[in-house]
Amino acid sequence: MPVKIPNNLPAIELLKKENIFVMSDLRANAQDIRPMRVLILNLMPLKISTETDFVRLLSNNPLQVEVEFLRLDTHTPKNTSEEHLEMFYKGFSEIKENFYDGMIITGAPVEMLKFEEVTYWDEITTIFDWARKHVTSTLYICWASQAALYHFYGVEKIPLDKKLFGVFKHTATEKRDALFRGFDDEFFIPHSRHTTMLKADLENKEGISILSESEDAGVAIVSSRGGREFYLTGHSEYAPLTLHEEYMRDLEKGLPLNVPQNYYMGNNPKNRPLVCWTSHANLLFNNWLNYFVYQETPFDLNDVQYLDEIKNHS
Repeated sequence: MPVKIPNNLPAIELLKKENIFVMSDLRANAQDIRPMRVLILNLMPLKISTETDFVRLLSNNPLQVEVEFLRLDTHTPKNTSEEHLEMFYKGFSEIKENFYDGMIITGAPVEMLKFEEVTYWDEITTIFDWARKHVTSTLYICWASQAALYHFYGVEKIPLDKKLFGVFKHTATEKRDALFRGFDDEFFIPHSRHTTMLKADLENKEGISILSESEDAGVAIVSSRGGREFYLTGHSEYAPLTLHEEYMRDLEKGLPLNVPQNYYMGNNPKNRPLVCWTSHANLLFNNWLNYFVYQETPFDLNDVQYLDEIKNHS
C-alpha cells in the first residue's frame, strides 16, 4: 500500500525514481480507507533527506500510512527554508489536540550539550509527555532516545572518547519480541554519535527492557510501557550514502574523524559503501507499524473507550 504525504513534498519525486509508491493528499482522500496516522517530529538539520528516509521505510509495508511532519514552535532551523517549513510542517500548537497511531522523533545535532542547555528543551519534553497521552506507540531515535530516557527515567548520557561512526553488528537480546519477527541472528545498524548510555544504568531502571545491543556500539534498542515506546540509539533509517555524505562534510570542516567503520568496501573511502542494513531496517519499521501501532489501535482513532485507555496508561 502507498504512503500518503503532503502534496509537492520533495520526497515524492525522489521516491518515484526508486519505484516507491507514494500518494498525494488529493488521491488518498478519494479512497475510503482509514490510514494509520504517523507524526514525525523532524529535528535533523537536513530536513528533506530525513523526510525521504522515513517515507521510504514507512511506504514499504501493506498498510496505508498518512504522514504529518511536526516542527518546534520555539526553534527555527538554519538549514531549511521557511517556505518549506510553512508548506509541509505544522507547529506543536496546531496538532496538540490530535491523536495519532504512531510517532517518530528524530535525532538532533545537540548531543554535546547538556539536555537542559538545549534551547527547546522545555518544548520537546512537553511533546514527550504529550505523546504518552496522544500516541499509540512512539519511536525515539538517536539523540531523541537519550533525551527521552533521561526525561522519563533519569538515564544519563556518557561522552565517548571518539565518535561512534559506522555500521555495526547487533543481536537481539529479546529475540521473541515481535519487533524482531523475521530477523536473522545478527543484523547491522548504522551509528553516528558522540555519546552513549551505559547498559548498567538502563538495567537498574524499572520498566525498561533492553532488546538489542552490540559489542562495538553498545545498547541499540530499548523498549518501555509494553511497546508504547521504543528507543533506538542508531540510524536504521539511513540511506546508503548518508554516512558518506556526513563523512565528506566533516572532512571539509576539518573535524577529527575516522573513516566510518564497516561501511566502505575494504574500509577504503574511495570505494562504494557496502549496504548491509536496509532489509532489517524495513523489517524493523514494518514490525513496529504492524504489531505495535496497527494491531494496538482501534479502527476509529477517536473511539472514546480507546482514548480513555491511552490516557489512563500514560
